Amino acid sequence: MEVAVFSFGGGIMLGSRTDLHIFDAGSVNATRYCNEILLPCVRLFRGAMGLQFLFMGDNAPCHRTVAAEQLLESEDIERMDWPARSLDLNPIEHVWDFLGRRLAARTLPPVMIQTLRLALQDEWAAMPQQLIDILILSMGRRCETCLAVRGDHIPY
Repeated sequence: MEVAVFSFGGGIMLGSRTDLHIFDAGSVNATRYCNEILLPCVRLFRGAMGLQFLFMGDNAPCHRTVAAEQLLESEDIERMDWPARSLDLNPIEHVWDFLGRRLAARTLPPVMIQTLRLALQDEWAAMPQQLIDILILSMGRRCETCLAVRGDHIPY
């Protein structure tokens, strides 16, 4: 039985998404995050969006390093302030949940690392863009609800 831990990432925006990036073995540190996500993916999104681009990342340790902050600043990429414990507000977390449910629903769930990688890439590509757009457009409502309950549990 093959046992490994790997991580993946992807970017979403209205009408588009990046390719799914699957990190090879090893930890995702600041250098890997900058070289494998920020430079190739976020820079392209910034170029496509222009001045209206606002980067939304979570507060994972590798995302909040001096190196990542300096890279974003050097690329003139503005980062959205994001509360530490608000994953349910982040649309990408709902995308990851969708991918997990799609993998679990497969007739033959992947059991090897390579088949898991391929299944993730297939499900990412097959995910309806309309789902992503709906999740992104729901952010305003989610944030308003969070403010209304003063950061307490959101009832949905």
